[in-house]
Amino acid sequence: MEKLSQQEEDAMQAVWQAGEGFIKDFLDLILEPKPPYTTLASTVKNLERKAFVKSIKQGNSFKYLPVIKEEDYKKRFMKGFVSNYFQNSYKELVTFFAKDKKISAEELKEIINLIENQKS
Repeated sequence: MEKLSQQEEDAMQAVWQAGEGFIKDFLDLILEPKPPYTTLASTVKNLERKAFVKSIKQGNSFKYLPVIKEEDYKKRFMKGFVSNYFQNSYKELVTFFAKDKKISAEELKEIINLIENQKS
């Protein structure tokens, strides 16, 4: 699975949020500053070429649907991110955020509770 550019990720976020739709539907979901319609259309065509979305012709327009699930992309992205920046250690990732005070002790307790409850 290919890593997406920021522009492609923004477009995919809109596709995932909509579930399916037309370029205008996705444009409505993108936060300001919104790209021009033609730019978004080109980006979605690139996503289709990369097999992230597929299109269905409806009249004179195309409806787009996601092919890749958001969860699958997140898993792949995070695996690469942790591998590249944290020596493939999720402990190093959490330690980084703890040292930078981006995660609280309460949040860490919630994470530990989630891990422990998944085992049972």
